[in-house]
Amino acid sequence: MKPASLLIFFTILSTFCFCQNAEKIAALQKQIAEEKTDTSKVMLLIKLFDEYKEVDSTKAMQAANDAASLGHSIGFKKGESMALINKGVFLNLNGENDEAEKAINQSLQIRKSSGDYAGQGYCLRSLGNIYYDKNDYSAALQYYLSAAPLFQKANDIKGLSGNYIWIGNVFNEGLRQFDKAVQYFTKSLDLARQINDSNLVSYNYNNLGQAYYNAKNYSEALHYYNLSKTIKELRHDNRGVANAYSNISSVYFDLKKYDSALYFNEISLKTRTDLNDKKGMATSFQNGANIFLLTSKYDKALDYYQKAINIGEEIDFKDPVIESYNGLSKYYEAKGDEKSALFFYKKYKALNDSVYNSDISNQINTLETKYQSAKKQELIQEQQFELTKKQYWIYGASALALLIFLLSISYYRRNKLKHEKKMQLALMRQQDMATKAVMEAEENERKRIASDLHDGVGQMMSVAKMNLSAFEEEIDFKDVNQKNSFEKVIGLIDESCKEIRSVSHQMMPNALLKSGLASAIKEFIDQIDSRVLKVSLYTEGLNEKIDTNTETVLYRVVQECVNNVLKHSGANHLDISMIKDTDGISVSIEDNGKGFDTSIKQNFEGIGLKNITSRITYLKGTIEFDSTPGKGTLVAIHIPAPQ
Repeated sequence: MKPASLLIFFTILSTFCFCQNAEKIAALQKQIAEEKTDTSKVMLLIKLFDEYKEVDSTKAMQAANDAASLGHSIGFKKGESMALINKGVFLNLNGENDEAEKAINQSLQIRKSSGDYAGQGYCLRSLGNIYYDKNDYSAALQYYLSAAPLFQKANDIKGLSGNYIWIGNVFNEGLRQFDKAVQYFTKSLDLARQINDSNLVSYNYNNLGQAYYNAKNYSEALHYYNLSKTIKELRHDNRGVANAYSNISSVYFDLKKYDSALYFNEISLKTRTDLNDKKGMATSFQNGANIFLLTSKYDKALDYYQKAINIGEEIDFKDPVIESYNGLSKYYEAKGDEKSALFFYKKYKALNDSVYNSDISNQINTLETKYQSAKKQELIQEQQFELTKKQYWIYGASALALLIFLLSISYYRRNKLKHEKKMQLALMRQQDMATKAVMEAEENERKRIASDLHDGVGQMMSVAKMNLSAFEEEIDFKDVNQKNSFEKVIGLIDESCKEIRSVSHQMMPNALLKSGLASAIKEFIDQIDSRVLKVSLYTEGLNEKIDTNTETVLYRVVQECVNNVLKHSGANHLDISMIKDTDGISVSIEDNGKGFDTSIKQNFEGIGLKNITSRITYLKGTIEFDSTPGKGTLVAIHIPAPQ
């Protein structure tokens, strides 16, 4: 398509999109006016924001604020959170970073309070985007890596795909490791195709184009940029189309085809100006200035550089400012003004070094360490993908033979499987009963021993003390040795009584019998000398009585973990968190001790850890140990809610 025809087409497309938006906006405004249900009105306001954001920034912000305010006033937390994150993302696109971070953090707190893992992931990723735009790649990657397990826990493939995009962007733009960037973009593209999400597919095409562009593979870059542009045009995504034209312009610029580069850049600039996309405008002005400089249109170059710097400084967007300083240095050099050329070159070097070269080796090492820590989960995902592919091939090759085989023996196998299932269920019931019997016997024996210690030995020690006290008047206390010996015996009996009482309470704490798990744990840790180990306890949702077996098992597990910390860790601080919600009970026990290597099998051979694991397994729960030498230990336990 010729440039003139393309410009006409793009103008018609923009007009068409505007008309479509106007129709949708009018329809939504009518629905909002007629809607009686407040929760539905919140969701309609969010849709209105989506329509306005492409044509009117002010009205878009008003719709987002109205949705958040109404959601808050009626207690519709999900709607309020959606409106806040949409507002934050939009503010960031327009360069209002501080207000964007504030809105997204408000949304994050709501998602945390409701236990919405996927929602937390989107909020963390959006916060990462703010720092990515500030060129703080280390902080951005921290947010992206924190979001990834939340998307996996929620089984949100779309969210995980988007997260891979941003991790790939860090390797592409921040670390300049283009091969790794392509790997992440490709993984994201596979997931996007799996869920048939054309928007995510277009983003991945665009990012693959950027990675190949940075690697100077211009043919591949153009190929992927055009694929992205085609999808965004079909989706009427004006912001995305403008971005695609800007990227295509950059390729033609590097290929020294300046007429084409300027043409595509001007189309991008016009659209970004219409959308009030300040980041895009700053980039387009800076790119256009470079083209004018190389084609000796110096007045236009100077004008565009100044506009790029003004907008970039206004919204704290450093990339176009840095490149414009470099361009102005070359501009004044071409004009023969060596003093001004040197001035802007120094400004360019100073700002560029502060962004890209400040302790860069430490930054890369930090990012690589975090990347490796997340790699285990990613490896599991990759293995699952590979296994699925292999299974498809196996199933396809053997489908006919398998079908014939299944038809011939289906009746026999059906009955056999039913029988095996019954046997398996019976065996599981027997195993559960046996385990329960062992644990009940153990607890009963603890109760008996505790009772014997308290009521038997304890009483005898008390009687012994009384009998000794009876001799107090008969002893000649003028003899200092006799007096000291008598006081030592009485002191030993007192200490023995305290020890017997302490042991009996640990074996079966009164708080567990009377007030429940939280009180029992608190009573237990109150006995620990805070000068030796300071313990912080947080409980939530444990006010209601829970199953006795679950209470007892969790008490024993926490007791064993605390004793292990006291004996082995050398820690001086311990955090215990116990939260009960609709999913079950989650317990985390984290110390700041010396830690251990979890990859060494012998570290898990002790009786204490085996007892902890077997008790949690009995409750159908899971337990994970996260520890590194010198970094402390985290024990994470989850007991599912009874079905």
